[in-house]
Amino acid sequence: MKKYRYKLKISYDGLNYQGWQKQPNKKTIQGELEKNLFKICGNSNISVEGSGRTDTGVHAKGQIAHFDSVDKLDNQSIKQSLNCLLCDDIRICTVNNVSLNFHSRFSAKSKEYRYFICNAKTLSPHIRNYRYHETRELNIKEMQQAANLLIGNHDFASFTVNPGYIINNSVREIFTFDINKIDSTIIIKVCGNGFLYKMVRSFTGFLIDVGLGRFDVNYTNDLLMKMKRNKDIKTAPAKGLFLWRVNY
Repeated sequence: MKKYRYKLKISYDGLNYQGWQKQPNKKTIQGELEKNLFKICGNSNISVEGSGRTDTGVHAKGQIAHFDSVDKLDNQSIKQSLNCLLCDDIRICTVNNVSLNFHSRFSAKSKEYRYFICNAKTLSPHIRNYRYHETRELNIKEMQQAANLLIGNHDFASFTVNPGYIINNSVREIFTFDINKIDSTIIIKVCGNGFLYKMVRSFTGFLIDVGLGRFDVNYTNDLLMKMKRNKDIKTAPAKGLFLWRVNY
């Protein structure tokens, strides 16, 4: 039977969702997409495959997913119908036809995450759900020096949290790692070929401590060599993290 594959670019506010992955009796991004595609297509077997999981409270500007259908569907109609049915904190940005060889997860070459920190005495209330608030001044130069040491191919076991299942390989490659400050907002941008569970938030928690002077820049190398998480690594809150884009 012939099948058609559709690629979705999705933007969402993760505040009210228990992450991406579908779970029984919990509201998730994947679950909402599949529920509403069933309403549109009438096929309860439609499965939406994402480029990766985002945790509870994490946002996305450019999550990528795909689904298959035995019916040929109109891309614009899918987009409009889903956006009418979904809550307004999930938006379908684009819908495209792709080859059956395309896979949103396995075809991805890299992903970019961004973490936003408000580094000021006062946090504006309208962005409180999208920023980590640090009132003490952070040393951006020191943070960038530590981030530079994380670039490359490393075993990042020190920067992950036990996800509750076996991880066979904790080696990943970080391509770029940039930290910039615009007014009172610090933006951490990291791009790599893959990320472990809570890896970006662990990077961020560590870099904040470097910026506060708690750790020396060179402690980064010690952590990479230990390949084991310890109490020094804190996990930054989910609300400041965005899956920014997936590159193919």
